[in-house]
Amino acid sequence: MLDTLRRIIQEVNRAPDLSRALEIIVSRVKQAMVVDVCSVYLSDYDGQQHVLMATDGYDPKAIGQVRLRFGEGLVGEVARREESINLEDAAEHPSYRFTTGIGEDVYHGFLGVPIVQHRMVLGVLVVRHRDKRRFAEQEETFLFTLAAQLAGAISHASASGDVERLLREPDETRYALKGVSGTPGAAVGQARVVYAAADLDAVPDRLAEDVNSEVDQFHAAVAAVERDMRMMSARMVDSLPAEDIALFDALILILRSENLVDGTVDRIREGNWAPGALRSTIAEHVNAFEDMEDPYLRERAGDVRDLGRRILERLQSIHPTPRVFADGTILVGDEVTASQLAEVPAHQLVGVVSARGSSASHVAILARALGIPAVMGVDDLPVSRLEGQPLVVDGYQSRVFVRPSMAIRQEFERLQREEAELSRELQDLIELPSETPDGVLVPLYANTGLLSDITPSLRCGAEGIGLYRTEIPFMIRDRFPGEEEQRRTYRQVLEAFAPAPVTVRTLDIGGDKSLPYFPVVEENPFLGWRGIRISLDHPEIFLTQVRAILRANADLNNLQLLLPMISDVKEVDGALGLIRRAYEELREEGEQLAYPKIGVMIEVPSAVYQVPAMAKRVDFFSIGSNDLTQYLLAVDRNNARVATLYDALHPAVLRAIRQVADEAERAGRPVSVCGEMAGDPAAALLLLGMGIKSLSMSAASLLRVKWAIRSFTTEAMRELLQEVWELEDAGAVRALMNRSLENAGLGGLVRAGR
Repeated sequence: MLDTLRRIIQEVNRAPDLSRALEIIVSRVKQAMVVDVCSVYLSDYDGQQHVLMATDGYDPKAIGQVRLRFGEGLVGEVARREESINLEDAAEHPSYRFTTGIGEDVYHGFLGVPIVQHRMVLGVLVVRHRDKRRFAEQEETFLFTLAAQLAGAISHASASGDVERLLREPDETRYALKGVSGTPGAAVGQARVVYAAADLDAVPDRLAEDVNSEVDQFHAAVAAVERDMRMMSARMVDSLPAEDIALFDALILILRSENLVDGTVDRIREGNWAPGALRSTIAEHVNAFEDMEDPYLRERAGDVRDLGRRILERLQSIHPTPRVFADGTILVGDEVTASQLAEVPAHQLVGVVSARGSSASHVAILARALGIPAVMGVDDLPVSRLEGQPLVVDGYQSRVFVRPSMAIRQEFERLQREEAELSRELQDLIELPSETPDGVLVPLYANTGLLSDITPSLRCGAEGIGLYRTEIPFMIRDRFPGEEEQRRTYRQVLEAFAPAPVTVRTLDIGGDKSLPYFPVVEENPFLGWRGIRISLDHPEIFLTQVRAILRANADLNNLQLLLPMISDVKEVDGALGLIRRAYEELREEGEQLAYPKIGVMIEVPSAVYQVPAMAKRVDFFSIGSNDLTQYLLAVDRNNARVATLYDALHPAVLRAIRQVADEAERAGRPVSVCGEMAGDPAAALLLLGMGIKSLSMSAASLLRVKWAIRSFTTEAMRELLQEVWELEDAGAVRALMNRSLENAGLGGLVRAGR
């Protein structure tokens, strides 16, 4: 049964479209399970119907014509319950509904399983048998597994519009892909796909500008890989027996095969660029090997994949991805990185769409800093098919429209104009103080990590830098920057804001922030080697950075030093010892430097409960709400399946922050919030109601938060906080705060438009 299952899945994966995939499913399942009918119903949520879209056993004319209302019949019951129904005699079940015109009256045995993806029922897979039959557990499991595979195919088809075309209702509003909001806002533009080096699956289709050149580059890449194989064989000849060395010869034969080479060249001549043509050819060969009976031959699929990656690496070295971007670029990728985002000129980038990540992903934070709408965690994003496609990004409702209709495009262009109007109105607040109507001043600082952020931060009226992320200059290089190189970078930031305070966070890598030249590969990176742990394990990196930061502060004295990812007072003691050592070394070298104020980021649950102990050692606290939320809720913010559970307005997060604020006040230590929560106007009001005295956020959010602060008295904030303490989940908290902002005339802060 498992072998049959594998073969069906492989055949479905090779299907050119959803219609053919459904035909394969119903035909192969009918044969494998020895049943009389197999059918697939797709869920039409706009029409509130389950539509028969494929069948082997019923009258083919019924396809597209049989439509069952949600909750109607056994199919509706399977979908409603989101679980299988296994009946020996279907007609005896109270939910059974007789359907005329398809010959259903002669069938008794019934097994239906839901097709579910991300808590949404996409359809129902049904088998019927003429005689009375109770299906075995193994048969039910078999059908469940196929339904899970089919769910992915349906999701991808929905993204390209195939599902809608099958349902014969071409309403393009349904072409929307759903993710999680990375940055609010609306964008209309064209997709530009980016992908990681040597990642075949992520390579997009792209029009070949010079076919002959593409063919020549492909042949050169193949020849280079063949040379590599021969060199590896020669190196190993004295270490391996002859039969093992023969494996290299087998790889060279695969590499030279006409099917691989000619197949790729044919695809190039049909118009695809070399990397895209290679991806399609390798996928075809991998599927062919995996479909073979002989286990030895099936294993050769892995060899083909490896050869494909090697050829792609060579292609990328002689055929680098063009770095010319058009106006209205929407960056799209399986996992868009900070360095990829930084490659696009800010004036040409209008949106970001990523299959992985969440609102707290590093790239989402950067997008927010640039004021660019982003939708993250779009799990079913058909990356390879989106190059050059027109897109609409709705960062408020976390939607991406592929090939939007003119009506949708015009609507979002209207919303863009309204947002631009609101932004112009907010400019009037720049010179006004961040002050509540009852006269309480709330300093607002900017988060930054790119030198290009300095000017926007100054223009929006930031009163300093609450968080300078030093890892970003590290991430956009191909090596560790030296001490003098770092000093010049930090000096620019400190000088730009002097005498206003600048809080510089020491290197915080690991988790979702990796350096290409210092890879950290772990099963669970968020609970692994990251932040201060790396700095303490590599004092040479930490000392070099601290020396550069201290030297950059010479004669300015507006520096505050911040330690990330602290989970234990021993880490504080270790870091303070190294900072003191760097300071003393510089003094001995003749540098006249001031010793900076040093603070700790509260980002992990253990730090929440150690504030009194840490207060004896440091000068201030800064709450990093992104990681604190992640750890308190046990939600990997980059995991699209659970990213919707990530919400900083969760009551547990709010109570943890309240405890930190209270403990810090008792210890006489100032505390601020510098996570993305601070840039959320709704959350900002609650933070101020708790007694948080300052906030740090992206420059793009600062005026919006100032608008909210100038609209609510401190007493009104405290009253909202008291109402929130009565609520039990994040959704209720957010609904309350959104209503409050709407009622105050600030609806443009929580939705698209004015």
